[in-house]
Amino acid sequence: MRSSELKTGRSFGLNFDHKEDFFQTLADFCKENDVRQGYIPMFLAAFAETEIAGTCARVEDPEAPVRLPVYLEKVEAVGSGTFSYDPVKEIVVPHVHVTVGLKQQSALAYSSHLISATVQYLTEMLIVEVASPNMRRPVHADLYDVPLLTFED
Repeated sequence: MRSSELKTGRSFGLNFDHKEDFFQTLADFCKENDVRQGYIPMFLAAFAETEIAGTCARVEDPEAPVRLPVYLEKVEAVGSGTFSYDPVKEIVVPHVHVTVGLKQQSALAYSSHLISATVQYLTEMLIVEVASPNMRRPVHADLYDVPLLTFED
């Protein structure tokens, strides 16, 4: 186990607009407000289309992460996540998970890692900035190149 006491900074409420790209809008918000790291305790959304990680195919290595996209349309979503900062690329690196329900299929639900999404009508999100320690997400080659959240003093 790894842990660190987080010193929080500002808190924000965001409303994404119809047809916006979820991750680009999040990146734009972070840049405009100089927010480099934090967490998303929750968000509610409707997505016109989304891709989440998953597959129906046989997985050769059940220990490896599934990085294939499952494409879904017209979903309601609830999610949360974290985001860290990559000082080399100078970008925010989000890690978001969602549960989505297909509105046109009796709200049939899926849960997974969010790969992409286009907002349909709205996304209502809360963001809490983390002032310290520095949050980074280095790739771990020994764990299938999974980027794991770290806290650096």
